[in-house]
Amino acid sequence: MKDFSGKLAVVTGGGTGMGRELARALVREGCEVAVCDVNAETMEQTLALCAAENPRGVTISSHVCDVSNEGEVLEFRDAVLDAHATDSVQLLFNNAGIGGGGSFVRDDRADWDRTFSICWSGVYLCTRAFLPALMASDEAHLVNTSSVNGFWASLGYNTAHTAYSAAKFAVKGFSEALINDFRLNAPHVKVSLVMPGHIGTEIATNSGRLLGKAEPHEMPTVEVDAARLRMAQQGLAVDELSDDEIRAAVAERNREFREQAPMTAEEAAGVILEGVRAERWRILVGTDAEFMDQAVRAAPEDVYGEDFMERLSQVGHLQAVTASGDDESS
Repeated sequence: MKDFSGKLAVVTGGGTGMGRELARALVREGCEVAVCDVNAETMEQTLALCAAENPRGVTISSHVCDVSNEGEVLEFRDAVLDAHATDSVQLLFNNAGIGGGGSFVRDDRADWDRTFSICWSGVYLCTRAFLPALMASDEAHLVNTSSVNGFWASLGYNTAHTAYSAAKFAVKGFSEALINDFRLNAPHVKVSLVMPGHIGTEIATNSGRLLGKAEPHEMPTVEVDAARLRMAQQGLAVDELSDDEIRAAVAERNREFREQAPMTAEEAAGVILEGVRAERWRILVGTDAEFMDQAVRAAPEDVYGEDFMERLSQVGHLQAVTASGDDESS
């Protein structure tokens, strides 16, 4: 699919970050876009940005949808087909995701299950729902967002990161299995697996909201005890810090994660769309993702040890990610 003009793209998690930038880039190329998000406020902001840079006057629609809820996903699909007066979709970007539920042992099960269901079930349910519409097209492309944590299940030697990593591994395996499945049963449908490194997004704030720590328009509440423990496990001196100082430290880490990322969400969207045009099934996003991919393949037995983290620190990759305890996408 070399040209997105005249196509219809569905983008999940389109309220912020890479989802928003994918929608904007596609609209600029004359592609109709349907975005969904759980946050109606940020989604409307995306809709306004797309409308302001819509030179060809293509149809743009926005929809409130929790991608982990099959009923809402099916309603979203029906609303998209109705809004765009079609029975076919050419592009599906399964981009929605959050971070959380780091420890299977220590963290709250509800947070673990919520993170896993959005990051994995959202991909599965949306693919199931939109597959007939993709197959009804002359050509179509499914684009699933995994992560470097889809091949390296860690944020560092002293940080548990199980829910997100498990989900992103599932997305990777599902997408790779679909390559042959589509070749045999729907050869006009292609699939790409997106694996970003550290991208500057609002995932930390958005994750807190979705895990029930704030309303959509509020800043999420910092769980001070959990943050203090996580920082202590990372070797930071926190015993003398007050609760307010812990909250301030978390806020500063989140700001650095967003503002000091080696790649912006807009740049990441450009890399993804270039990969789709080239029909690459495997799209690494960022030099840190490329480095991590090579490092994990070179010495898979070593990548969860302390020496490996020392090597990462020396080359300067994923420092803000391992410091914040959150990942890149959404």
